[in-house]
Amino acid sequence: MKFSPLFLAVSAVLSSTAVFADTADSATESSSNKQAMEVIEVKGSYFNGYKVDTANGAMRADISLLETAQSVTVIPDTVINEQLATTLGEVLGNDASLTAGSKQRNREVFNLRGFELSSSNGYLRDGHQHWSHYQQPIETLESIEVIKGPSSILYGQSGPGGLVNMVTKKPTANSIFNLGFDFDQEGSSRITLDAGGAITADESLRYRANLVKQDVTYQREYQNGEQRERERFLGALVVDYDVNEDLLVSFHYDRTNDKAGLDTGAWLDDNGDVIGDDKTIRDMSWAFTDITVENYGVDVSYILSDAWQVKVGYNEQTFERQRFESAPKKPDGFVEGDEYTSKPYDRYDDWQFTTTFIDFTGEFELAGVEHNLLIGANYLDYSYDQQKFKAEEKSFNYAAGQIEPPRPDIDYSEPFSTSNSEYDYYGIYIQDLITINQEWQVMVGGRYDKQSKTGADNESALPKAGLLYHPNDSATFYANYSEGFEPQSSETINDSDDLNYGMEIDAMTSKQYEIGAKWQLLDDRLLLTSAIFDITKSGVLVKEYYEDDSFATSQVGEQRHKGFEIAAQGAVTDKLFVMASMMNLDAIYENDEKYTGKTPVDAPEWSASVWSRYELTENFAINAGAFYEGERFANTDNTIVKDAYTRVDVGATYKIALQNTDINLRFNIQNLFDTDYLAGGGTSNVTVGDGRNFRLAMQIAF
Repeated sequence: MKFSPLFLAVSAVLSSTAVFADTADSATESSSNKQAMEVIEVKGSYFNGYKVDTANGAMRADISLLETAQSVTVIPDTVINEQLATTLGEVLGNDASLTAGSKQRNREVFNLRGFELSSSNGYLRDGHQHWSHYQQPIETLESIEVIKGPSSILYGQSGPGGLVNMVTKKPTANSIFNLGFDFDQEGSSRITLDAGGAITADESLRYRANLVKQDVTYQREYQNGEQRERERFLGALVVDYDVNEDLLVSFHYDRTNDKAGLDTGAWLDDNGDVIGDDKTIRDMSWAFTDITVENYGVDVSYILSDAWQVKVGYNEQTFERQRFESAPKKPDGFVEGDEYTSKPYDRYDDWQFTTTFIDFTGEFELAGVEHNLLIGANYLDYSYDQQKFKAEEKSFNYAAGQIEPPRPDIDYSEPFSTSNSEYDYYGIYIQDLITINQEWQVMVGGRYDKQSKTGADNESALPKAGLLYHPNDSATFYANYSEGFEPQSSETINDSDDLNYGMEIDAMTSKQYEIGAKWQLLDDRLLLTSAIFDITKSGVLVKEYYEDDSFATSQVGEQRHKGFEIAAQGAVTDKLFVMASMMNLDAIYENDEKYTGKTPVDAPEWSASVWSRYELTENFAINAGAFYEGERFANTDNTIVKDAYTRVDVGATYKIALQNTDINLRFNIQNLFDTDYLAGGGTSNVTVGDGRNFRLAMQIAF
């Protein structure tokens, strides 16, 4: 075989572990890709850069959104690149059904239809469950699918709000080599490389490689005047091999190194105002988190016949983290100038997350009715180990204006505490999309799932059903019913400090009723969607803290979220493109003596977003966007309210063509009007929104 010199060069970089650890500061990064460069090439025919017609993760098959009896939003890399997004949170803000939770400790938490997405079962990557206890690297993604409502029949344990499926970039036969560089006013910078193409002359072996080097300086700062910083390096490689016309084998590997200073969030007073300066970090400047994440695996697709296909996937994820905490604690009635206590510790975490699946899909006709059938099984093996070491000085008091205490010594001779847990589960599922005629389709499905875990064994059987009506080729009306489940970590409350220690708890379950409509307008260039949903979740755990530092965990009766969504995505004219959404949400606790009638934290009644591009010339385009969050409660008792806000972002792109090289220059302003606002989080970990921020980028496609 004759191999591409570019592929060999990139592979040499990715194959060396030392490169990841030792040359992170000098390695190049990746964020832009050839497709994204072409989309930013401002032409009206590129409306498909905003509008996407399928979402593989919703049905585990290539079925169009018009044939999917479920609300799904697909955010394409066109929007990701136009916004110069560097985190998953910046991207998910384009769907109003997603709202931000806390960002403490260098990770992002999200709520979908008002329900928090769990880091263990709320995220997928290419259909694999993905451990997401860290900021996801988005430079490897070609789109993000937001699958709404319980999806347990296809993926097992998952929350009632839905799932986020991250779809990665795939190898291409055409050679691509894209470089990107961006920086902002704080001195943050990111260098990206996206390369791909055929490795062999017959194009049967292809690759896609991404490298990213990012250094971030945040607007918030520690009380000694130092700004918070972050360093990140990403390397990723995917190789596809066409063994023959029927068999495709795909190998993937990626590694992320991410180290950042800690910021556990701002503190609020009883009026919902930030105590002290908005930019003040209560953690010490020497507190940090340092993670290393690796994913590797293989996916195989084999065409059994003209009608049947089998797919097999395997992924192993290792997640290692050190977190050196100063652990500040907000005292009751705290005002600026008061002392507060910190209890430093050093903690080491090791997660192992292995997933496998096998899917058989087939299309056939039976008794004059067409069937699109899926039969499959998936398996998850999870293990976790933790060691925690306390500082010799177990605690200290500190107040603003004092000299910051030095980083304490840690006694590593014996851990103060250790913990470990492991479980595995498997599920088998079946789904059938039945086409009765041109107007009517029925979707039915079910799953059996079994979890094996000491003290928390669980098994369940779940149904799902949907009905679709197509008055014409460009419209769909649908209704669905689905169920979900989430086993608890144990069968009883096992924290001996909990006032309800030993109380038995049940698995969480959820049910959803949804009706909706989807229309393709303007020669199918613009997709309009709407949905009305009613979700009930039972068995929710809520932890409440009291003034004497004691706490109690309660399993509330029900959490019911009702609402509606409206969205538009695609081309309005040959020059104007939009991605817009709005959600109304009524979220309350029910059937509980203490919480009935109260609303969960970070569940606004109204939220909305819009992002648009207008093409002034073939080489020049402008962007404008607005992101609205209504009032939200910052505590479970609903006594503290965070104000509503609207953030406005703008940007512009100019393209220069030099022979065989395309250069795109981009300038963005985030929070144009310098709006003060609070994003996700509660009274002691709220995220303060950044002020006005300027970003400049250059992307070169060879």
